[in-house]
Amino acid sequence: VSQFNITGEGTSQSGLGDALVSGFFSPTSSKSKWIWGAGPAILVPTATSDYLATKKLGIGPTALALRQINGWTFGALANQIWSVAGDKDRPDVNQLFLQPFLNYNWKSGAGLGVNAEMTQNWEASTTSVFINPTLSGVTKLGKQIVSLVVGPRLHVAAAEGTRADFGIRAALTLVFPE
Repeated sequence: VSQFNITGEGTSQSGLGDALVSGFFSPTSSKSKWIWGAGPAILVPTATSDYLATKKLGIGPTALALRQINGWTFGALANQIWSVAGDKDRPDVNQLFLQPFLNYNWKSGAGLGVNAEMTQNWEASTTSVFINPTLSGVTKLGKQIVSLVVGPRLHVAAAEGTRADFGIRAALTLVFPE
């Protein structure tokens, strides 16, 4: 994470933010054409900078539903986190995250997609929304199959004074086919 102008004019903070670890329980087979899962989400205070940290341990539910048809993948991911421990001088965490997504993949492994990320901070009564158009591809690094994703991160809604000028979203996912 890198944030600019958060501590005053012309200043910045860079480092790791807190980690959100999610686990999904999902049926191995279903008569429905939807793939889904639900389980716990845990906010782990791993940030390397006070400005990027909640300094809170949090927990809550998470769920995912998606459908794949003729190269298209669409669905949504959601979670709600409440802080359960941590620094008493920091605000409590009570936060909803919702991420609808749409992606098209060609047989070559290349893909185009878009997702939205909406975060509702119930403690501060603020909402932040990003739109993320992405380009993706599947390749090998050595013998390991990987999925690579990159694209701009466009901040379309934010609390006063917290809107980012520009962002980049990138991901590297290890793929382990059956």
